[in-house]
Amino acid sequence: MKHTISVLVRNEAGVLSRVADLFSSRGFNIESLTVAPTIDREFSRITIVTEGDDIVIEQITKQLNRLIPTLKIADLTKEEAMEFELILCKVKSKEKNRSEILRIAEIFGAKIIDTTCGVYTLQIVGDERQINSFLDLIRPMGIKELVRSGQVAISRENQFINIKTMN
Repeated sequence: MKHTISVLVRNEAGVLSRVADLFSSRGFNIESLTVAPTIDREFSRITIVTEGDDIVIEQITKQLNRLIPTLKIADLTKEEAMEFELILCKVKSKEKNRSEILRIAEIFGAKIIDTTCGVYTLQIVGDERQINSFLDLIRPMGIKELVRSGQVAISRENQFINIKTMN
């Protein structure tokens, strides 16, 4: 089963490397990984999507807790959370398929952020299902290039409150 793990860490050099090493040394795969500072630049949030049963996820969580800069970990899979991903997609815009590309973009709320001779660059934000559905429809038009951000997620509850008091 896929799990989305949110990790709050001190924003210091080497943290991402230690997290990645933890996964690779134990043979766990990271399907998606995003990292960015929080509203307080002293801390960063790492969002990891990985595959595993409850025992594997518990082991990952315990290992992450042993990392010195880790402040809090949440498995958002078991919570009510919002999960999104951003993609940028270059699509061939031939005369015969331009209206179809525009129709698909409108249905999924995608934006055309650039256009050059024969290519539309689209931006879409959505959950995994929406992104995959969009790609399934746009793929026959001819995807020239695709970039995915990796998943970000946030709990509907106050997940990381009172960060300063956790020190």
